[in-house]
Amino acid sequence: MKWTLEVVVVPVSDIDRAKRFYSEGVGFDIDHDTVGQAPDGAAIRIVQLTPPGSGCSIVIGSGAVPEMVPGSLKGLQLVVPDVRAAHAELAGRGVAVSEVQVVGVNPREVPDPLDNVGFFFFDDPDGNSWAVQQISARG
Repeated sequence: MKWTLEVVVVPVSDIDRAKRFYSEGVGFDIDHDTVGQAPDGAAIRIVQLTPPGSGCSIVIGSGAVPEMVPGSLKGLQLVVPDVRAAHAELAGRGVAVSEVQVVGVNPREVPDPLDNVGFFFFDDPDGNSWAVQQISARG
């Protein structure tokens, strides 16, 4: 049996602001932006965005997504083959990112000293926090 994680709901206070941040700032693809109505008449809006190359998407929205406090999701992690390039790309798009830093020690020798242990961090406008880790073997 194969189990895959496909969607993570990210709680936000302003759907349009978050959509712009994740698409224009972080570079996620917009899969869909759906507006509808629940059987009880409540408005529904679901925006699904996917990091380029990822099998897992994020969903932001209202009505048909779980009620969570905006900014309460911590520790989301993206993996990239080159943390320096990813850092430069997000910084160039205006995302406030931490400096690239080494977290931990490699258990074995690797070609790039940042492999597995190179990270930087950023928050979305609501305070949901993300880490970006370098694992060049996944590139």
